[in-house]
Amino acid sequence: MDLNQYLSMFLDEANDHLQALNDNMMELENQPEDVSIVQVIFRSAHTLKGMSATMGFEDLASLTHEMENVLDLVRNHQLSMDDFIFDTLFKSLDSLEAMVEDIANGGEGKAEIKSIVESLQSIVKGEHNKEQPAESQETAAASSHDERLDEFQLSIIEQSIEAGMQAAYMKVTLREDCVLKAARAYMVFQALGEQGEIVKSTPPAHEIEQEQFEQTFSIYAVTTQTLEEIQKAAEQVSEVDSVVLQPLTADNIKDWNKLLQAATASKEEVAAAATPAIEKKADDARVAETPAKPSETKKKPTGGAAAQGKGQQHRTIRVDIDRLDVLMNLLSELLIDRVRLEDLATELKSNTLTETVEHLVRVSGDLQSIVLKLRMVPIDTVFNRFPRMVRDLAKSLDKKVDFQISGADTELDRTVIDEIGDPLVHLLRNAIDHGQESTAERIEAGKPETGTVHLRAYQSGNHVFIEIEDDGKGINRDNVLKKAIKNGMLTEDQAKLLSDEQVYMLLFGSGFSTAEQVSDISGRGVGLDVVRSKIASLGGEVVVKSTLGKGTTFIVQLPLTLSILSAMLFRLGDEKYAIPLTSIVETGLVTKKDIRNIHGGIRMINYRDSVIPLVSLSAIFECPSYTDVDEEETEIIIIRKGERLAAIAVDDFIGQNEIVLKPLGSYLGTVQGISGATILGDGQVALIIDPNTLIQS
Repeated sequence: MDLNQYLSMFLDEANDHLQALNDNMMELENQPEDVSIVQVIFRSAHTLKGMSATMGFEDLASLTHEMENVLDLVRNHQLSMDDFIFDTLFKSLDSLEAMVEDIANGGEGKAEIKSIVESLQSIVKGEHNKEQPAESQETAAASSHDERLDEFQLSIIEQSIEAGMQAAYMKVTLREDCVLKAARAYMVFQALGEQGEIVKSTPPAHEIEQEQFEQTFSIYAVTTQTLEEIQKAAEQVSEVDSVVLQPLTADNIKDWNKLLQAATASKEEVAAAATPAIEKKADDARVAETPAKPSETKKKPTGGAAAQGKGQQHRTIRVDIDRLDVLMNLLSELLIDRVRLEDLATELKSNTLTETVEHLVRVSGDLQSIVLKLRMVPIDTVFNRFPRMVRDLAKSLDKKVDFQISGADTELDRTVIDEIGDPLVHLLRNAIDHGQESTAERIEAGKPETGTVHLRAYQSGNHVFIEIEDDGKGINRDNVLKKAIKNGMLTEDQAKLLSDEQVYMLLFGSGFSTAEQVSDISGRGVGLDVVRSKIASLGGEVVVKSTLGKGTTFIVQLPLTLSILSAMLFRLGDEKYAIPLTSIVETGLVTKKDIRNIHGGIRMINYRDSVIPLVSLSAIFECPSYTDVDEEETEIIIIRKGERLAAIAVDDFIGQNEIVLKPLGSYLGTVQGISGATILGDGQVALIIDPNTLIQS
């Protein structure tokens, strides 16, 4: 029987079960004595095992079966949960997620799970308490020497490459007779830091500082320089024996972890081939010692899970995303024809036609509302993965963090949901690493030893706001300004004129970081600038509020949808353009005598209590039929991006309308100042202005 037809269904169900397993494991960690939670976890694991075995993914089924054995003992009160068991089960879930992701990418779902299986089996045998110290050290060592990139680090490198930067994986080997290894490694870090930014080191930076490595360590770096220059910078450090550099590109970075895993597996196979046969037999015998679970475990009814799934079937159905996109495109065509019919009804002045068109407008409006709601996805699809990430991060930093989520049922367009995950990961990591103090520092400051990080979402008008608030040490204005002046971002005189909000926005400058030490979490200056650029590309903005000693709040504002938007239509001669209403402050009129020309050909106008630039669209887009330079009176639109304002000169206003955003396509690619196009009711194409780009330029 061909099972490929069921693959997409398997992946959807598997991801649902993995999310449920993670959520319930987090809940169980807070209530380790609650056996009812263990029952729910066991049912999810049992269902996942059965699905995996049916589809032929043996590694998935095997690992889930070993997890079942542990959970079975816990639910029957034969085993009590402890830190080692929790950590092992969480690592098992990580491996399961990696295998499911591999299957989704066309792989066979294979993974190196021997060490995790042995840990699970030692728990079942009751040997984990004896082996825990040794195994913990071994596991920690393996973890610290894991050269694979996590999701956060991958996103940094991918987005740096997209921004035109160079990225590389470097293997640095010190000479055998090197005495001060940590000092030489630090000099390599410093040399590379001057050329670019370090994303990750293996072993981590704190272990390198304590000389907990042999002669070799690896580094992932991004730079605006050439790769030859950063390799040369590392090689020039005294007592460096060799520097092997592997360029990272948009093609190989996506499969980088697989390439590393394959290389590691091949080394292990070579080592295994060299091992005496007697040792191999001993290993096989030791693995075989684990008794098979009675068949009743396999036959255990899964009525609870089945009933739950059955109860949900008649309420929701799974719809392929491509079908929703097709439906959205058809609706777009309908809206274009609707506007055309409205124009015809106005021209012909027929009461019958007008009534029919008015009815069509109402029906199509309802249809538009329903289709947009179909594309809306609760933001908890993104939020659900954060509790586990925060738990692991806080544990690695030895901090106590109470992570709270509210407003997870707030809905956003699927296009926005797909893109917002990475920026939120950056901000959460920043809040925990930079924002929250250590336990000792909190106690000294008179705060509870457990810090709070609150992630909330809410809708207001046509926007969704996401806030990440911590009760940590806040942002030190003076430290930010010192770093900005040192980096040449501004002068001391300019620094005195900045408000607190403007100072905080300096954190989003490229390569800006106030961290005193580089870690594998943050402090590399390659995080917040990526956050701002990604949010801006979604038509949103980010604002920072902070009180020194009390905490910091990052507020992200995003549009509800990127497909249909309200816009102001205007003319530049014979050409028609549109600009989103969300970016418009107001419209107005300016006379030629009120326009000031300053050095460099820049024109400025007075606006309320300030002076703002006047942008000539006719000059930027080289309009042949219109120029605003010789106009005695010019109509203007005041636009805003964050705290910055600008005025754009237009020929004539057409009016407000709802338009359907269409991409320019691969042929035109990216055009400066244009975010897309729309088709108007008369069949003409109007280009959609990108206000963010205009203000930046």
